[in-house]
Amino acid sequence: MSDRLIIFDTTLRDGEQAPGIALTPDDKVAIAHQLAKLKVDVVEAGFPASSPGDFESVSRIAAEVHGPVIAALARPVPDDIDAAADALRAAEHNRIHVFISTSPMHMETMLQMTPNEVMAAAVEGVKRARTYTDNVEFSPQDATRSEHQFVIDICKAAVEAGATTINIPDTVGFATPEDFTALMKRVYTEVRGDRDDVIVSTHCHNDLGLAVANSLSAISAGARQIEGAINGIGERAGNTSTEEIIMAIATRQDYFEVEIGAATTQIFDTSRLVSRLTGYPVQYNKAVVGRNAFAHESGIHQHGVLRNRENYEIMDAASVGQESSLVLGKHSGRAAFADALDKLNVVLEDEDFQRAFDRFKDLADRKGEIGEEGLLAIVDAAAVTPVETFELVDVHVSGGSQATPVAVVTVRRGEEAIEESARGDGMIDAAFGALLRAMGVEGVELVDYRVNPVTSGADAMASVDVVVRRGADTFSGRAISTDVVEGSARAFVHALNKTLLTPG
Repeated sequence: MSDRLIIFDTTLRDGEQAPGIALTPDDKVAIAHQLAKLKVDVVEAGFPASSPGDFESVSRIAAEVHGPVIAALARPVPDDIDAAADALRAAEHNRIHVFISTSPMHMETMLQMTPNEVMAAAVEGVKRARTYTDNVEFSPQDATRSEHQFVIDICKAAVEAGATTINIPDTVGFATPEDFTALMKRVYTEVRGDRDDVIVSTHCHNDLGLAVANSLSAISAGARQIEGAINGIGERAGNTSTEEIIMAIATRQDYFEVEIGAATTQIFDTSRLVSRLTGYPVQYNKAVVGRNAFAHESGIHQHGVLRNRENYEIMDAASVGQESSLVLGKHSGRAAFADALDKLNVVLEDEDFQRAFDRFKDLADRKGEIGEEGLLAIVDAAAVTPVETFELVDVHVSGGSQATPVAVVTVRRGEEAIEESARGDGMIDAAFGALLRAMGVEGVELVDYRVNPVTSGADAMASVDVVVRRGADTFSGRAISTDVVEGSARAFVHALNKTLLTPG
C-alpha cells in the first residue's frame, strides 16, 4: 500500500437534495453519528447559508459528532463563507468547501458572469475561507462540461489562494472513465504538481450509471479523495455510492493499491439507517447493501456456495455487516424475539423493545413467519415512533369500482376516543381525510407517499413512508404492516403527530 484514500461522504448535503427527502436536524445528527462509526474521513454536513434548518444541523453535527472532519458547503460570497465558519465553530476538525460553476452554460445562464469574474470570485472566496480554517476545498462545478484549460487555470488560482483540496465534479454525470481520467491526470499534473499539501478529489453523479466507475478510474490519475453518498442517493440519478467505493477498494486492493480507514462492518447498518430516515428504499439488487447482494437462488450457485462461499461471493456478507437469514413465527415469545435481535446486533431500550415486540406479534398472527428483513423493518418502524399525541385505534374503509370510497377512523388521545369519517378519491385518500378531521389538523399538504415491500407474497409486509408539509416545514412518517391501508394510516398519524409537536 502506498497512499491513503480519503472517503468524503456527502449524504447529508448532496444526498439530501434528492426529491422527497425531508431530514430533520435530529435525523441528520443520527446519520452523522453512524457515518462516524463507519469511519469515513470527511462528513459534509450541509450548506449552512441555504436555510436556518441546515445551519442548525451543521452546528449540531460540528458540536456532537467526533472523529471525521466536518465540512460545510459555501458559494464564494462572504455571507455563505461566514455562515459556514460560524456553523463549524465547535468542530474538532473542520473544512469549508467553496464552489462555483465553470462551464460556459452555467456561467452564462445561471451566474451571468464572465470567466474573469468567476475566477476572481473563486480566489476571493478561497482566501476568505482560509481566514477561518487551513482546510479549504474548492470545486469548479460542472467541470466535465467546462473548457478544460479554464478548469486548470481556476484550480491553480484556488491553490495559490490557499485551497488544500481540489475537487473535480462531474455534476451532471456526463463523463466516461476514459475522458474523466484524462482530465484528472491534467489536474494532478498541472495543478498539484510536486506539492504534497494538495489533495485531488472527485465528485461524480450517476446520470449514465458511471459514477462509481468514473470515481475509481480517477485513482490511477492521482485522485486521493472520493466523494459519495450512502446508497448513492442524490439529485436525479444520485451520487457515487460511498459503500461501493469502500468495498471496491477493500476487495481489490491488489489493483487500486490505496488504503482506506473505513469500518466496513458498519456499512449495512449505515445503509439501513439512511434508507429508513430518508424514506428511499434500497433496490433489491443494489451492490453491497441490496437484499439480494448475498442471496443465491440458482441451484448451481447454491451448490457452489455450499461447497465454498468464494465460488460465487467475492465479499463475505459479514464484512459489510450482513448476517444469515432468521425466521420467527406467531408462536415465538419474548426470549426468541430478543435472541433474534441480538443476532442482528440490534439493541433496543425497554420501551422500544416492547413496542417492536407488540408489533411483531400483531404481524406474525397475520403472516405466520417473519424473516430477517421483516424483523429489521419492524425494529426500524418502532424506533422512529414519536411521543404519541394521537394513537390510531382502528381504520375501516369501503369502496369499489362503482362506489365512492369511504373511511371511518378511530384515534385515541389520552383517554378520549375520537371517530371521524371522510370520502376520498381512493381508500387511502379517504383514510387520510378522516384522520385530518379526527386529529384536528389543518394547513397540511401531502407531498410524498411511498409503499415499499419488505417481504414477498400475497401476505407481504410493506413499509409505508409519507412526507407532509405545513408552511415551510416538512415532516415524515413511517409504519410497517401487512395491510396497505392500515400501514398508510399509521404512517400518516406518525407524520401528523410530528406537526402537532412542532410549533408553527
